[in-house]
Amino acid sequence: MDHETILKGKYPAKQHAKRVVDYIRSKVPNATGVLYLESRMAKLIEDNDENEPFRQRRFFYYLTGCNLADCYVIHDMDTAKTTLFIPPIDPESVIWSGLPVSVEEAKAQYDVDEVKYTTDVNATLAHIGVEKPNGTVYAIPHQVSEFVTFIEFDHKNFSVLKEAIEVSRVVKSEFELALIAKANAISHSAHLNVMQKVAHVENERELEAVFIGECIAAGAPHQAYHSIVAAGRAAATLHYVHNNAPMAGKLNLLLDAGAEYDCYASDITRTFPINGKFTKESRAIYDIVYKMQLDCIAVLKEGVLWDDVHLLAHKIAIDGLLALGILKGDKDEILADRTSVAFFPHGLGHYLGMDTHDTGGNPNYADKDTMFRYLRVRGTLPAGSVITVEPGIYFCNFIIEPFLKDPKHSQHINADVLEQYWDVGGVRIEDNIVITKTGSANLTTAIKDPDEMESIISGR
Repeated sequence: MDHETILKGKYPAKQHAKRVVDYIRSKVPNATGVLYLESRMAKLIEDNDENEPFRQRRFFYYLTGCNLADCYVIHDMDTAKTTLFIPPIDPESVIWSGLPVSVEEAKAQYDVDEVKYTTDVNATLAHIGVEKPNGTVYAIPHQVSEFVTFIEFDHKNFSVLKEAIEVSRVVKSEFELALIAKANAISHSAHLNVMQKVAHVENERELEAVFIGECIAAGAPHQAYHSIVAAGRAAATLHYVHNNAPMAGKLNLLLDAGAEYDCYASDITRTFPINGKFTKESRAIYDIVYKMQLDCIAVLKEGVLWDDVHLLAHKIAIDGLLALGILKGDKDEILADRTSVAFFPHGLGHYLGMDTHDTGGNPNYADKDTMFRYLRVRGTLPAGSVITVEPGIYFCNFIIEPFLKDPKHSQHINADVLEQYWDVGGVRIEDNIVITKTGSANLTTAIKDPDEMESIISGR
């Protein structure tokens, strides 16, 4: 994908609005009226005169492509006209922060038909309401400012717009895919930089700084999520957050980190040897996880049931752990007893977009089947969706020890062989995959071939 060329255009807000309107009309036949959304409002840090870090509301961004605070948008469902409202110039603010985006600049930058100041919101709503006596204003609960009135609209609907945007976001436009590809390209360089430095640092926090610094220098000042920089046994903690432990004496580093670019996320995990050479045990586990990922990606295409792909990952994990002697017995019995969950406790992946764990996955965290309880996507995959494929095998005392005490599971685990693998910590490999009608496309270019990673780390 030539994402740089695609990104020279405008974010396709009106295309997204049409998709949302079509969804609403599938639920509310002959729906007429307007969609109304607000951006995130600027807010001061408590006991401070600076603003909190700003993160745009994803619902608003989806219909505007606008990353400014204190804005509003109205989309007319019947005329397909989109009006963006931006803050007027505040002389006091200009003294400190410079001139804001002008009406003319906003009109040129965003895929909207008209740009007005926020002081015109109520008047515009009233005018449209009078023109549409049977119209409905569609908005999201708790995301409407107190001063905004829908008095001229006889009908208000606060139930369907949020759902419509969440469902619409699952299938990405070409521009959205280009944004995710750009975030991946930036993250590729940052992951590579960490690999090149991992053998020469003393603490995990140094590598987090390397990753973030590379992203900022490349034009991505925000991370898609809090990075996981886990050395040694810390890699067995799925969402390790400390990132401040010494590196000395540890085998591997698990780096789960991804840049955000113009509100779109990347989500990438790599696991590699700190000294440039996998131990026998680490390489054996890495090869199992690598096969889990490659084989799962190979079966992806439109209409595939994600539950089945997750099940495939567990079957491959069981085969690999049996071959190493960590598991023992009949593989079908191990699968039926769900003993592999001790080593692969999380779901295979999740939708990706403006949120790292993007909308539309319909998880069932109340599922009594432990193998599927944490699967963030349930159901079939549509073409145009982006999903992470992130299998892992972990050696976490807290998770595994209860299995060792349970006769149903302990009969399948060789505790003596297991002792050789605790220092491996955990291995996870994660890529961002676009589902197509006939297969898939991988947006993640960060290096994961084990021999190539060893070569990079060793400086060969």
